[in-house]
Amino acid sequence: MPATGGDRHDYRVGRAQARSPVQECDAFAHADAQTQHLRYPAGHPMKIFYGWRIVVASGAMQLLQSLLLNQAFGVYLAVLVEERGWSKTALSGAAALKSVEVALLGPVLGWMVDRFGSQGIVRAGIVTFGIGFMLLSQTDTLAGFYAAFVVVALGSSMFSNFVVSVTIIQWFEKRRARALSALQFGGAIGGVFVFLVAWSIQAYGWRATAFGSGVIAILIGWPLARVIRSRPEDHGETVDGLLPAAKDTGHPEASSRRAFSAREAMRTSTFWLLSIGHGFALLVVSAVNVHAITHIKESLGYSLAQASFVITLVTLGQFIGVMLGWVIGEKFEKRLVIAACMLLHAVGLLMITYATGPVILAVAALAHGTGWGLRGPFIHAIRADYFGRRSIGMITGLASLIIVFGQIGGPLLAGAFADWTGNYRAGFTLLAVLAGLGSLFFLLAKPPK
Repeated sequence: MPATGGDRHDYRVGRAQARSPVQECDAFAHADAQTQHLRYPAGHPMKIFYGWRIVVASGAMQLLQSLLLNQAFGVYLAVLVEERGWSKTALSGAAALKSVEVALLGPVLGWMVDRFGSQGIVRAGIVTFGIGFMLLSQTDTLAGFYAAFVVVALGSSMFSNFVVSVTIIQWFEKRRARALSALQFGGAIGGVFVFLVAWSIQAYGWRATAFGSGVIAILIGWPLARVIRSRPEDHGETVDGLLPAAKDTGHPEASSRRAFSAREAMRTSTFWLLSIGHGFALLVVSAVNVHAITHIKESLGYSLAQASFVITLVTLGQFIGVMLGWVIGEKFEKRLVIAACMLLHAVGLLMITYATGPVILAVAALAHGTGWGLRGPFIHAIRADYFGRRSIGMITGLASLIIVFGQIGGPLLAGAFADWTGNYRAGFTLLAVLAGLGSLFFLLAKPPK
């Protein structure tokens, strides 16, 4: 019987074909997709659009990353400072190293997603992420901690919000803002349960918690990664799951906008305004993720469990922001919504810095979280609206080289000021002011011509 195009291997003697890991994963995904077509045609009211399945699976993977790494890093930092005696600046450097690695990989990952698709990349990332946590549990030195964290960061970057957002952008146009907002539910839920990581560290130690995190990441993450598909056209689907006629008439202004190459996008002022503004937003987000628990514990006098609960409130604010994004969708101009979110970041951080009681601290956490939950998906959506789908992976990856200065600068500035002055007030205040100024970049970011 002749071999088909979906065969993963050619077993005929002398005809064995060598494939790269990415090509092998792509071929497997294509063959797997051929067996999963629903009996209803595209656009049929009884058909569940496969793009929503990708949103759910991607959101669940973001939950894992948020719970085990992004939101939990501050817990590890507080414990390691006390147990190992490492400085806040040294440990903040690990968070900065993660951001640098993600930024440097950004253009490469973006090109690979545009060229080969995301499914193979996401699967490899899940495995690498889990192995990195297992290595982290065995470290005894700061150098070993950094080395293990590089592996964790490599894995996390391969199924990061950036990679899965680019995938979702390929599947949605009319409902893009809603789909990207729904994706953020995963990260928000991860923040809600970050107290479990704090409890595990207190009950079993940080080593056992790190090793268990690696096992959980692989066991849960692998089935989720297998749901990911790169583009609807490759699997007999259409963007938004609509029939071609409905798609063409449903959102003509977006369809008529030309698609930019990465080089063309970089020649526009809009690319730089969006990227710099995004970086200013992450000054606050990264600083709060890394240092807020330690600030609340040391400067404001709360316990580790109480400080972790504040991060849970940040997550509740994210839920509010995500739900607002779902409701707002395409109804308001995205750049104005994002500018308002920057002000929420600024006000929230100032209130966290100078909170005089639990009520103010709670309101601050909710304000910061709401701005975060609403802003994140809208930045991805506006970038795709402005520059199109064709090279969005590469464009987003190049933007990460600029955004990384915010990811690095936030934790390093806050940590350095804390080591220098003995508290976080000066560093947090500076970052809040910069976030407020960052709203201007989005106000100026008009559609490119």
